[in-house]
Amino acid sequence: MGSNHPISEIEDNKDRNFVTALARGLDVLRSFRPHETLLSNAEMATRTGLPKPTVSRLLNTLCKLDYVSFDEATGNYRLSAGVLSLGFGVISGMEIADRAKGILLDLRDGPNSFITAAVAQAHMAEAVYVAVERSREDISLAITIGARLPLFFSAIGRAILLAMSEEELETAFAYGAQVLPDSIQAQKESYKTAKAEFECRGYCSSFGDWRKDVNGIAVPIKMHDGRVFAINVGGPAINVKQKQLETIYAPRLKAAAKNLSLQP
Repeated sequence: MGSNHPISEIEDNKDRNFVTALARGLDVLRSFRPHETLLSNAEMATRTGLPKPTVSRLLNTLCKLDYVSFDEATGNYRLSAGVLSLGFGVISGMEIADRAKGILLDLRDGPNSFITAAVAQAHMAEAVYVAVERSREDISLAITIGARLPLFFSAIGRAILLAMSEEELETAFAYGAQVLPDSIQAQKESYKTAKAEFECRGYCSSFGDWRKDVNGIAVPIKMHDGRVFAINVGGPAINVKQKQLETIYAPRLKAAAKNLSLQP
């Protein structure tokens, strides 16, 4: 390893608490650059400045810990799933709105230019949008961050309910009874219907339920830390048809929800 390498500089300072083997292992992992999938022992030795036998021993350990894996077809190494866990805490700490932006844009920029995509969470008896990517057309749903929908009578609201714990669900129903006392039974029926639909199809729908001129589907998001959200796509009923939502957008929406949830 060259004398100008950061590890060498720390070693030269003779810090007794510095674990050289750990630093070298991390250096091997850092050898991989963006968009690189495979590296050889020799390439990593060159990039780290470590002897090839040392790199081999480090790679053997990293393979056993599932941070890298050996590709028998090429004789090279690739990063493995274990590396993802190293950044999990940082990724999960990011606000969902920040992480959702690219995912929502991908959904919005699909085959139907009238689609709006959004993420919402519950507040009392309402679903509140926390991230929105409006359609590419001049005519679109008048939805912005902070806009509110009925929790029990919209696709995204019902999807949020389905991700709640029993305690959270009881609280939501209590809010519903307080705010909408004349529709308590309707709220229960709406939840029951949404639960059955989700168990059958993997999403919640609203085809003219929330508003007669709006179609949409939604999927719940249950975060690893217990937070609950939902993601939806929808648009004007005249331009966004039920069949397209069910056949084209439903699979994409499910994948997006799983991506945002950070669940394996």
